[in-house]
Amino acid sequence: MRSRRVSGQHPHPQPVSGQARHQPGAERAGCPGDDDHRREPALVCGTDSGAVNPKRRYDSAGRRERARQTRDQITDAAQDLFLSGGYAATTVAAIAAAAGVSVETIYKGFGGKPGLVRAIVEKGLAGAGQVPAEQRSDTIRDTEPNPRRILTAWGAFITEISPRVAPILLLARDAAATDPELAALLEEVDAARLERMAHNARRLQQGGHLRPEITDGQAADILWACSSPELYDLLVHRRGWPADDYGRFAAQAMIGALLPAQLT
Repeated sequence: MRSRRVSGQHPHPQPVSGQARHQPGAERAGCPGDDDHRREPALVCGTDSGAVNPKRRYDSAGRRERARQTRDQITDAAQDLFLSGGYAATTVAAIAAAAGVSVETIYKGFGGKPGLVRAIVEKGLAGAGQVPAEQRSDTIRDTEPNPRRILTAWGAFITEISPRVAPILLLARDAAATDPELAALLEEVDAARLERMAHNARRLQQGGHLRPEITDGQAADILWACSSPELYDLLVHRRGWPADDYGRFAAQAMIGALLPAQLT
């Protein structure tokens, strides 16, 4: 079950060559001509057989990994500074200094502070595992026949995702009052989470899992409320609940509100 995707809590989203064909009698760029006695092996220059230069493949993978690491450095620094110093008071220059990159790198990669918030939320929604939380949630929803187990698993995903996403969303909500771009982003995130919850509710209804008196629209609203950053704020931030207790409460609330009595 995705969180806030973004926001869903579901959890639950990175920065994103062709080979010229050899013409008879023509030289390939950077390779000796056909009449050159120093002709290079096919793996280096490439031939019509479609051979790929493994060094280029390795270098491309290395660049992508370095780009991912740099992006994580930036979003981690931004999140720390936003939460410790406030959204408005935190400058892009301060984030760049903390991440060890240039200001230009941040503007090129994220477009500014609202884009950093979006990236932080998307990273948080992916969760802690190698497989994104949203994908794991969908797998359980689509393969587990017992609806109680589905909702219990969704409670566990809420436990996993909320601490990564809710604090930055709550901070951004307060700052959005004076930042129209940030306000628009939060509306987009909230709408995406509701859309995901509506899809989950329809799947529960199609499986015959909902109480007879509960519509799929009402079920979507219940899922949306249980996965909200506001509920996390009330129970975890303001009442001091451990995240695990909060997740179990969310699961029990969904089970009690959505499933027929014999399944609760």
